[in-house]
Amino acid sequence: AMPSNPELAASVSVIVPAFNEAATIAAIVHGCRDVLPPPAELLVVDDGSTDATAAAAEAAGARVIRLTPNRGKGNALRIGIEQSVGEILVFLDADGQDDPHEIPLLLAALARGADLVVGSRFLGHFDAGAITPINRVGNQAITGVVNLLFGVKLTDTQAGFRAVRRSLIERLTLAAQHYDIETDLLLQAMRVGGRAVEVPVRRAARQHGASGLNPIIDGLRILSRILRVRFQPAIGRAQ
Repeated sequence: AMPSNPELAASVSVIVPAFNEAATIAAIVHGCRDVLPPPAELLVVDDGSTDATAAAAEAAGARVIRLTPNRGKGNALRIGIEQSVGEILVFLDADGQDDPHEIPLLLAALARGADLVVGSRFLGHFDAGAITPINRVGNQAITGVVNLLFGVKLTDTQAGFRAVRRSLIERLTLAAQHYDIETDLLLQAMRVGGRAVEVPVRRAARQHGASGLNPIIDGLRILSRILRVRFQPAIGRAQ
């Protein structure tokens, strides 16, 4: 399933932040290449892994940026954005839960005029074991807060599987260093008038390793980020 718009595919950079995902990263890189042949760029940002993630990604044909020590998903993604060249940026997770073969679904929505496309697992499908009950409740609660504060009707504000125009990202000042990066990017994009849409995707269960997400610490970090993006500029202008 190739994207119907070849110009779109030619100027794509896929950015995959990875931390200790040696078991899955090669399959992710090969899956991206199935749907995005060269000159599309495949960039793996190895965030201080202690396993063979970087070597496996390079062997599979990705360009690898190695960070040491581990700096957090937000930092890894922001460095990937800075170092990539595409006019369209695709973000996906390295753990094998996002399916690279669904990238064309996101690109098609960009071709239809969106600035930011989120692969929604809530519109789509969670495989058995793809999300823990606490994370499901937390995801839905956070999305509810976003919808309330920003007057939108989204279903999945925390999904890491996304496509965005560089022209939109260049208008944002991303500050998140950890798992609040998804929130930071989405909410800032909407604040500057970017058109965000969701498309249904499938979320697989994790086959190897464990998520670094801490539901309590990262949940509070994400809520703090929501409030910061929503109210900070207003406070700044009022002074």
